[in-house]
Amino acid sequence: MNRETKNRILEKLEEMYPDARPELIFSNPYETLVATMLSAQCTDKQVNKVTPAVFERWPDANAMAAAEVEELFPMVKSCGFKSKAGNIIAACRIIREKHSGQVPDTMEALTALPGVGRKTANVVLSNAFGVPAFAVDTHVFRVSNRMGLCKADTVEETERQMTRLIPREKWGKAHHWLIWHGRKLCKAQRPLCDECALKELCPYPSKK
Repeated sequence: MNRETKNRILEKLEEMYPDARPELIFSNPYETLVATMLSAQCTDKQVNKVTPAVFERWPDANAMAAAEVEELFPMVKSCGFKSKAGNIIAACRIIREKHSGQVPDTMEALTALPGVGRKTANVVLSNAFGVPAFAVDTHVFRVSNRMGLCKADTVEETERQMTRLIPREKWGKAHHWLIWHGRKLCKAQRPLCDECALKELCPYPSKK
């Protein structure tokens, strides 16, 4: 696929999802970090069900640093493994000790926290701090490769190729366009190609 076609696809995605935004609910960097950590292999809808009570009980990183796994895990059990609760508390203890209780705003510092990979760090940087960042989750990886916007075998290579293609100032927005497209039309098992406005540009329908 040539660059012109890729740019047309991106322009069309922007037209299709002008209001694309995070579906996780958060209001500050600490809440962004915790919600994003909980969302790994879990739906945003489920995370949004548990976080209000979590944030009411532990309203900031310093408070969470004083929590115990046995207290937090029962409240977030529906979001996955016990290790998530342990990582959140451990991350907040490092934030308290090394960053004066404030969530750091660099990739290096964020990925040094337990349970925080590049995807989570990019989500926090983009949504909490307004730093240009392109997070690759399962939807972004699937859709960008399926549509021919990139050709990558790993999340890291997908991020590298997509950030070369997309203007820096649109990285955060493009991340959400691809997520919304993946959830609404370009589904993992049964993509709704016949209903998609991109079917004339996308190579996937012909492969089907």
